[in-house]
Amino acid sequence: MTPRQKRLWTLVAVLVGLGLTTAVALKGFESNLQYFYDPSEVHGGKAPTGKSIRVGGMVAKGSVVREPGNLQVQFVITDFAESVTVKYTGLLPDLFREGQGIIAHGQLQDGVFMADEVLAKHDEKYTPPEVAKSLKKRHEGMGGSANAPASATTMEGTPR
Repeated sequence: MTPRQKRLWTLVAVLVGLGLTTAVALKGFESNLQYFYDPSEVHGGKAPTGKSIRVGGMVAKGSVVREPGNLQVQFVITDFAESVTVKYTGLLPDLFREGQGIIAHGQLQDGVFMADEVLAKHDEKYTPPEVAKSLKKRHEGMGGSANAPASATTMEGTPR
């Protein structure tokens, strides 16, 4: 084999190795992604069952039910078009309240979202960006219904 052929085979081997390394890295990255769905997308069947996802919306008033003697809680989140029941076992954030925006991480099982983690907004003017976008989309789709919040703002503090 000539030196030129050796260099060519070395280059080919390096490119194949780089390609395989990139493919493995991208596959690992893809398996760790958590996609965001709003209640309308969950209700419409767009959210996968049994896969780790995020669901966000406003906690429906009067929907929080706590199990006496343990940390189980059930509540409903809504985007003012559809609703999803969420079950969670653990301590809820101090800022968790009915009528406020949350994002829950977990899996959808038999139409109920089984949350592993619940994140609440940090003040009265903040709505998580994904929730604000979803609510705005639903609000516009309903022709500006009176049920949708009029004063929610984004993280930067600018009106939606």
